[in-house]
Amino acid sequence: MDILKNYECDGQMDIFEYEKSRAGQMTTLETRAESNEQVDRQKRYSQIVECLKTSSANNHGERMGMTAKEIAVMMMNKGYIPSAERNFTAPRLTEMSISGIVEPIGKKKCNWTGHKVTVYALREA
Repeated sequence: MDILKNYECDGQMDIFEYEKSRAGQMTTLETRAESNEQVDRQKRYSQIVECLKTSSANNHGERMGMTAKEIAVMMMNKGYIPSAERNFTAPRLTEMSISGIVEPIGKKKCNWTGHKVTVYALREA
């Protein structure tokens, strides 16, 4: 413990004064809440709807949809978001699904991750 004394400063907490909690718990909750407040949900919803409309049906009349990642890639290509990270779209798709704007219509293997993912489409009136 004598080694720690070399690094102590006046007014600074030492290693034994911190509350015991899960690592990163408070910081994670705070930053998640701040990010959540900054999102313009209505704007993001309309961007997602626009992307889903472009893939709403194929030539055979089958109902088509997109995954969160596919929507994110399209939104990045349109300049709506800075990267193709699915976390730009997945939370909004969940909210839109709960409110009845979109619905999950199936699953498919993701081209990027190889995992089974949900395919979303606009709800039919």
